[in-house]
Amino acid sequence: MFRSLLIASVLLCSLASLTTAQDSTEVINPLVRVVDLDVGDAQDVVLCNGKTVSVKVLDLLERRDKIRNAVRSACVKVEIDGVVIAIESANYRLPQKIGNVQFDCPITKGLTANTSKNAWGLDRDVRLRLWPADSPLIARGTFVYPIKQRWFASSTQMANEPCYVDSAEQPSVRSIYYHYGLDFGGVEGIDEIVAATDGTVVSARNDRLAGHSDSPVRPRYDVVYIRDARGWYYRYSHFYSIDEAIQPGVKVKAGQRLGLLGKEGGSGGWTHLHFDIHCRMPSGRWGCQEAYAFAWQAYLDQYKPKLLAVARPHHVALTGETVELDGSRSYSATGDNLSCRWEFTDETTAECPKVSRTYSTPGYYSEILKVTDKSGRVDYDFAIVHVFDRNNPGRMTHAIHASYYPTFGIGSGDEVTFKVRTFATTDGQEIWDFGDGTPPVTTKSDGNVAKLAKDGYASVKHRYERAGHYLVCVERTDRNGQKATCRLQVRVGK
Repeated sequence: MFRSLLIASVLLCSLASLTTAQDSTEVINPLVRVVDLDVGDAQDVVLCNGKTVSVKVLDLLERRDKIRNAVRSACVKVEIDGVVIAIESANYRLPQKIGNVQFDCPITKGLTANTSKNAWGLDRDVRLRLWPADSPLIARGTFVYPIKQRWFASSTQMANEPCYVDSAEQPSVRSIYYHYGLDFGGVEGIDEIVAATDGTVVSARNDRLAGHSDSPVRPRYDVVYIRDARGWYYRYSHFYSIDEAIQPGVKVKAGQRLGLLGKEGGSGGWTHLHFDIHCRMPSGRWGCQEAYAFAWQAYLDQYKPKLLAVARPHHVALTGETVELDGSRSYSATGDNLSCRWEFTDETTAECPKVSRTYSTPGYYSEILKVTDKSGRVDYDFAIVHVFDRNNPGRMTHAIHASYYPTFGIGSGDEVTFKVRTFATTDGQEIWDFGDGTPPVTTKSDGNVAKLAKDGYASVKHRYERAGHYLVCVERTDRNGQKATCRLQVRVGK
């Protein structure tokens, strides 16, 4: 009887968000099933295809850093239908398959402590999400990529990753803001934000639609909330401008433009879209529905990339401390075993997906991951390593964010807009190398002195005369000789 009640409880949690879909006759049953468990707990879960699987959490190991005592990784050992497997929680990881199930672990208890709020609605040790092994992660045709931009075109902060782009990762800051949505960096006032789903605008700017007081909606001048047929609430934050047509009560279609990317509100001063999904969780409270896997699936479906390099998340370390870089999350559409090559700031290289590194000099490093498939296709990503002086860990180390537009369809001779902002220093200036042999160009952003300053980013235009695949590097050095580096990859067609 007890196990039957547990099954019913999981079903009710999965469907709870549907019971409030007052503004739509359509109902979409989420494919995902969510269960929260303590270590030692077991539960039967009915999947969206009607099949039941048995889940038990055997162990949880959370690893914290020496600088801020922040959780950097969480390994969960689970037993699913008698098979034991260990998985890592979030941090750019996708669901794994075991038998007739695919599952992930978006959040563990340690990441809800020493932070501003429990945005996940998690009261137990571990949250697991489950789908049938052959199921999409979110129903195809119901979710699109929420920004018109190439994958990883700029810096990102995604689930469970402590915020870092605006130099928030400082040893003196002991309260951790573990990011609970998806941050997509981009170019202010140019990149377009689009609706990820069909739905109803329930809040835009400071206005909210009546009937949504018991919801995760918190109106703000730079924010749009949309509710879809799952009963899920989607938040889009930091708009530079919201299109006039986007008003409370308006119906929108997936892919419809909402406005332009910005750094308004609580952005920290860097230009990005903060995108998150909230729905009812097993605790009965509103909580974040981790969206990285949904964005990944949508991007693959829309743009059909043959290859994606993944070098993220970022890392924080003291000088002399070992850092583990990992490119094994990279993707090949053909399932190739990819060739991985790391190219480091000190001009050394490594020919493997995973590599251990130490740094003797403080700074904000951007290490290059190059992946190549059997057909010779190449893609790049960059691992940020923020290094602090072991002998003076309280000294601020600055950070840097760069972006460019457009990221698709660049032809030889086309003008490309690059923007950059350095954080936590006003020393020096940015030095640009566009990767095509042209002379370096200098800019000077404001150091994030006024976070919402309209001219906080420095801008520069560049044209590539020949087709190619270019690596752009922009750096800024402070009075202590510490350097912050950001890299971008730019593809130019004929």
